[in-house]
Amino acid sequence: MSKILVFGHQNPDTDAIGAAIAFSYLQNQLGKETEAVALGTPNEETQYALNFFKLATPRVVRSIKEEGAQVMLVDHNEFQQSISDIAEAEILAVVDHHRIANFETANPLYYRAEPVGCTSTIILKLYKEKQIEIPKEIAGIMLSAILSDTLLLKSPTCTSEDEAAAKELAAIACVDLTSYGLEMLKAGTNLSDKTAAVLLDLDAKSFPMGSSNVRIAQVNTVDLNEVMMRQKELEEAMTNEMSKNGYDLFILIVTNILDSDSELLVAGRELEKVEEAFKVQLMNNRALLKGVVSRKKQVVPQLTAVFN
Repeated sequence: MSKILVFGHQNPDTDAIGAAIAFSYLQNQLGKETEAVALGTPNEETQYALNFFKLATPRVVRSIKEEGAQVMLVDHNEFQQSISDIAEAEILAVVDHHRIANFETANPLYYRAEPVGCTSTIILKLYKEKQIEIPKEIAGIMLSAILSDTLLLKSPTCTSEDEAAAKELAAIACVDLTSYGLEMLKAGTNLSDKTAAVLLDLDAKSFPMGSSNVRIAQVNTVDLNEVMMRQKELEEAMTNEMSKNGYDLFILIVTNILDSDSELLVAGRELEKVEEAFKVQLMNNRALLKGVVSRKKQVVPQLTAVFN
């Protein structure tokens, strides 16, 4: 039998990659034979963390059928965010911090979901529960995941558990939490050399809402204008993606990691529902959302309530 594959969602972010690496290592210490893989190439922020802690970049897989493997999922559960043939896979475990939707299995499984800011915070608990020592490099990638998902512990998704976990992991990894985290986040804001299509796919997820298929992408920056000056190019790419993939609505969230604000760029049908969800008026298909940085907590629930 092939190794059990451990992976996060499509368009992987630092938590999707880091949680897969950390959970795979834990399972191997517990006697299982697993491999951390990815459903896409790591972004620049994640690659910075991997390089900093001298960890190998997980290989990218495209099909479970080709691998002939059982799987464990981290940082996601919704099938449309997973590998294309996930419905045919035997899922042994899920560790996640998102909503549970569009998920079912034929057999019982281990499922751990908690309302914290990052999957890696949950995985730290699992190491403690199993009394497994965390190597420095594994602590480093878990710390990176927490700092990424919580924007240096400033996101509204961040809990006291995430803060405690980050401090504990920073000590094991022997890094200064703030200075390392800022350098890592800045590594992911180099957007000028990327096409609009690439920008829209860096961190994008699809969500069924009512009878609509909503695509929500997010990019981090230190200068909102740097991204928004490319509005025409971005709108053309968003329209193209909707036509190709059947999305009814495409929302791009451009987040300033220094000011903790975001600007929306919206394309598609039912724009009035976006206005209703965020209590704003779109001007030229755009709106500034003060204090909004979290897609999971400040965007998806609000949209879902309106669409449903």
